Amino acid sequence: MSQQNNNYDENDIQILEGLEAVRKRPGMYIGSTGPSGLHHLVYEIVDNSIDEALAGYCTEITVEILKGDIIRVSDNGRGIPVGIHPKEGISAATVVYTILHAGGKFGGGGYKVSGGLHGVGASVVNALSEWLELTVKDGEHIYFQRFERGKYDEELKIIGDTTETGTSVTFKADGEIFEDTVYDYDILLRRLREQAFLNAGIKIVFSDKRDENEIQSETLHYEGGIRQFVEHIHTTRDLTPLGGDVIYVSGTQGDSFAEIALQYNTSYNETIYSFANNIHTKDGGSHETGFKNALTKVINEYGRKMGKLKDKENLKGEDVREGLTAIISVKLTECEFEGQTKGRLGNPEVKPFVEKMVTEKLMNFLEENPEAATIIFDKCMSALRAREAAKRAREAERKKNNFGSAAMPEKLADCSERDNRYTEIYIVEGDSAGGSAKQGRNRKYQAILSLWGKMLNVEKARIDRIYGNDKLEPVVAALGTGIGEDFDITKLRYGKVIIMADADVDGMHIRTLLLTFFFRYMRPLITNGNVYIAQPPLYRVERQKKVKYAFSDQERDKYIAELSEEGKYKVETQRYKGLGEMDPEQLWETTMDPEHRTMIKISMEDAMKADEVFTILMGDKVEPRRKFIEKNAKFAQNLDI
Repeated sequence: MSQQNNNYDENDIQILEGLEAVRKRPGMYIGSTGPSGLHHLVYEIVDNSIDEALAGYCTEITVEILKGDIIRVSDNGRGIPVGIHPKEGISAATVVYTILHAGGKFGGGGYKVSGGLHGVGASVVNALSEWLELTVKDGEHIYFQRFERGKYDEELKIIGDTTETGTSVTFKADGEIFEDTVYDYDILLRRLREQAFLNAGIKIVFSDKRDENEIQSETLHYEGGIRQFVEHIHTTRDLTPLGGDVIYVSGTQGDSFAEIALQYNTSYNETIYSFANNIHTKDGGSHETGFKNALTKVINEYGRKMGKLKDKENLKGEDVREGLTAIISVKLTECEFEGQTKGRLGNPEVKPFVEKMVTEKLMNFLEENPEAATIIFDKCMSALRAREAAKRAREAERKKNNFGSAAMPEKLADCSERDNRYTEIYIVEGDSAGGSAKQGRNRKYQAILSLWGKMLNVEKARIDRIYGNDKLEPVVAALGTGIGEDFDITKLRYGKVIIMADADVDGMHIRTLLLTFFFRYMRPLITNGNVYIAQPPLYRVERQKKVKYAFSDQERDKYIAELSEEGKYKVETQRYKGLGEMDPEQLWETTMDPEHRTMIKISMEDAMKADEVFTILMGDKVEPRRKFIEKNAKFAQNLDI
């Protein structure tokens, strides 16, 4: 993006409203006070530095996790303005960190394109931190200010001289607000790597210095931008690319910029990630729709032009996206986000802009690269043939099952309630666990479906092989929705679909496989919030008929200590190796009783992670699988997706 307004000063900081009750209602500003909200604090501060890079003034950002889970984010941008704010009478930097909706992105000349809302991020992070320290270098002086839970005793003051520019923010998330203040290195690394791919050329140095004996550090710097993003996805998922190099197209319309990188691979699955101003639009939107429309149109037009499509033959969107990895990134002056989670781009003008750009440039590419075009087109035709085979398999299955009224699976113990607002189905691995679940359940609204044996590897199978598969067909029949293009959520028989598997590597395998199956073929189940993971306890701790159930080693040790204090009787500890070891009453009171159970609601982000894990675990190559298992072996006793 081009540079503009180098005179970014206190006059560019506009105020919309005062800081209101962020500490009372943190969820309104950062989504939750769980792990996602905690990590969001880091994103907000990093986004401010990214915005400096977008404006053309910052080339390097350093992010550190220090001992005690303290975060420090530094950049070499212009430095937050330090002059006295014309309206507030205090430093503009203090305004940015203490007043909500104060920032350089509300119509002043500070930023042409920005990811977050500068002032919202800074002031919210400050409000939700036990303490925050701000250091600004403006090329002449070094300024410093300390805040505690959003308040300050001393104004911004000069503490030294410098010829450098930039901003450094150090903060400690408030334990009074957050359930846990421990950061996950991999979660932050994933997000920072994403930002480095989306902003070609920027350098992000990320370090975890919490353990001085085991410092982790990565330099994220990709001159190839989103082209390298596509390559990274293929490498980490061990996918074999098709048709030569990554295809890259870009274009501008007024102040808007769009770029797309795409490449096909030998798998049967599509992976499309879209972004608007560096924000992941996980629910798609106008930019993604424009790309998909153009891709389908171009491949069909190319097929007709080359005489490769019969008169009435037509490739559908799902045919042209089979085995496709694509990154769509747009940068706009003003983003309109829609949906409950703000995960969908709404700007209507973006769809025709992206569609026109992709149609022209992709057709040029295919015509100029006939060898790559033939490989891509043949891949799409192969998908069309498979879709037709799936249609025949589906119709054969319907006939077999009395023309659509599919018989319920024999391993299903159904419930008596029919209103899916109240019903739930437990998908349980193994007959012994299934037996306990059937006996322990509430028969009115809880159904149990037992699975057994090795399930189909959906990584290596197209949809036509799922029809009639003896391991997956019972799941499809029990839920009642159909799969793929036939999926109809109004036919869902159970409001909650709960995966209940052992807390070991095999259990992780079954959870990952089912989540991947839902993600690939019944995705609305996940976007609609119908899929859950049951959380059975790991230990039973007992002393003289006093029983506690522990869901972690720490909880077990806590209960042992509590019960040991109550007398000389021995505390007995039982480690559950599997669900089948629990009797029906124990399974009910720990894992199935709505009054006491703990469940994890699966989000699209969880499903995407499961999809990635599954690609590694079920792919053809041994090395990535071995590395993954070695890295995660220590978590095997406490696995959770």
